[in-house]
Formats: sequence, C-alpha cells, structure tokens
Amino acid sequence: MIGIFDSGIGGLSVLAAIARALPRADLVYLADTAHLPYGDKDDAYIRRRVLTIGNHLVDQGCGVIVVACNTATAAAVAAFREHFPKLPVVGVEPGVKPAAAMSRSGRIAVLATLSTARSERLAQLIRQHAGSVQVEIEACPGWATRVETLYLDDPDFVEDARRHLAPLLAAGVDQIVLGCTHYAFLCPVLEPIVAKQATLVDVADAVARQCVRLAGADALGQGRLTLLATAQPERLQAALPALGLRWLDDRLYSAARLVVA
Repeated sequence: MIGIFDSGIGGLSVLAAIARALPRADLVYLADTAHLPYGDKDDAYIRRRVLTIGNHLVDQGCGVIVVACNTATAAAVAAFREHFPKLPVVGVEPGVKPAAAMSRSGRIAVLATLSTARSERLAQLIRQHAGSVQVEIEACPGWATRVETLYLDDPDFVEDARRHLAPLLAAGVDQIVLGCTHYAFLCPVLEPIVAKQATLVDVADAVARQCVRLAGADALGQGRLTLLATAQPERLQAALPALGLRWLDDRLYSAARLVVA
C-alpha cells in the first residue's frame, strides 16, 4: 500500500499520476486540511506535521510513503527519512534539473510557496542542477489556497498570475517550474498566459515512475483508493470532479473520512 500526503488537495495531482502508473496498487491519500497551508509555516512546524502524518500512514499499513508537497519535502523529508530509516520515501521537489536541461534561452523560473522559495533545499537544487542556467525564484503567496477553494477561474487570480509571469517572460524565461503540487491544477489559467513563450514543468509523472521502481510487485493490490483528511473530508471528496479527476471515483474504496492525526 502506498501512502500519499499533502497539506490539502494539491497532492491529488501526484496521486493521479501514481494511480495511472500503478492501476492495481492500493493507495491512501491523506490531506492535512486542518493545518493548511504549509507554505507560510516555519520549518519546525512543518516537520512536526510531517512526522505525525507519516506515523499515521505507517500505522495504516503503508509500505511506501510519498510526500506529495514541495514545501514539506524541502522542510522535512530529511527528518522523515531519519525517523523511518527502512521505509521507502519519495519526496516531491521542483523540477530544476529537467527545466535547466530543456532551456534554450538559459533562463528558467521556479514558482513556489514562500517556504519553498526561501528554503535551503531549493537553493541546493539550483546549485546542483542549474549549471550556467539563470534561475528566477518567484514566490506566489496565496496560490495554493486558491486551489483549495476550487474556484480557479476568478478574474482577480488571472490578473495576479499575469503579474507574476509577465516579468519572467519578458526576461526570456522559457521553462517555468511548478514548484508546488497545487499549481498543476492552475495550468488552465497559466498556459494561456505563457502561450508559446515558455513550457510549464511538472514532476508528477517522474514521482510516479519512482513509485513504480520502489514498489514493484508489492504494489499489486486491489486497486483501492482511500481518502483521508484531518478536517472537512467532504471538500476532499468534492475536489475529484472539480479538478477533472472524476475517474478516480472508480477506485474509491469508501467516501472520504475524517482522521485525527
């Protein structure tokens, strides 16, 4: 069984990729909605939440854990691996490496939460993988919360997105990394703005491929999906059709339920 968690519904983009790659795997998705967003929290707070959620998923029988949140990965995945040294853990990190490799202009950008934008882990990724490519880090406060509302076509948000992206495009950025799993659901808004000037880079499929490598034959279950939330589980359930993931209903083992974690 594979456990996947995020602060809210953003990690559903990663869940969907894993479900497509491992159609027979039993999956548990936990949204820590009682404590979202993570993006404006300090690292110590995020580490406490990540370890609490991890313990709960392990107690549920999960043998592989996916930290489907860039902020949580940057702040806490090292502590998580130290706490569970024998447990396969997959983190989600901004796709700096593929973006740098694909860039023709030599300029890329990372859209991220405030926490991820200022994290040492993102700075390390840039040092390791960007090479001579120039990287612009663009903090996007409120974007993850916008996805949580499921109201994605608000004209005010479209204008806010334009304000963030226009200077990057004007500077010649041709690869824009989605540095938060929530942002994958904003592509219908972002794609018309970037048009043919830049490519949006998401890592959900790469995370799914890593799950396939780690889980192997252990991922052959009954194809069940369990949805859990630390608050308002009905919002998690409603997110599937609202975000174009109604097809996951076919795997749903039971209605989303509340957990204390």
